[in-house]
Amino acid sequence: MEQRISVITLGVTDLDRSRNFYKSLGWQPSLPDADGIVFFQTASIIFALFPREELAKDANLPSEGSGFNAISLAYNTRSRDEVNAVLDAAVAAGATLRKPAEDAFWGGYSGYFSDPDGFLWEVAWNPQFSIDDDGSVHLPA
Repeated sequence: MEQRISVITLGVTDLDRSRNFYKSLGWQPSLPDADGIVFFQTASIIFALFPREELAKDANLPSEGSGFNAISLAYNTRSRDEVNAVLDAAVAAGATLRKPAEDAFWGGYSGYFSDPDGFLWEVAWNPQFSIDDDGSVHLPA
């Protein structure tokens, strides 16, 4: 297996609400005619929204359950100031601020929000990571 992730899919409770939330953040859906799923092409992976019940059914698992899912998604910024701007935009779009941005023990600056389904996003500036024009993030060499 190659060391890569191709698609991240969130199982959401209301597909239209989630689509509108991410569109409010400035994301544009790809394949707008796709039925019952929303795709966003990012720099290196596909990010998808799919009804929670259907995703659980596809994986042959129950859809019940809530709370901390032991996972977070991350959006890295090109500057410290951009962290606050992204957190503010997320809250304005309907996110819940979970942790205001602050200096991080690892030398950067980060905060957290959750989307309308409670999926946790870290917004971080890491001075050790480089970000290409297309948004690809690179670890230090």
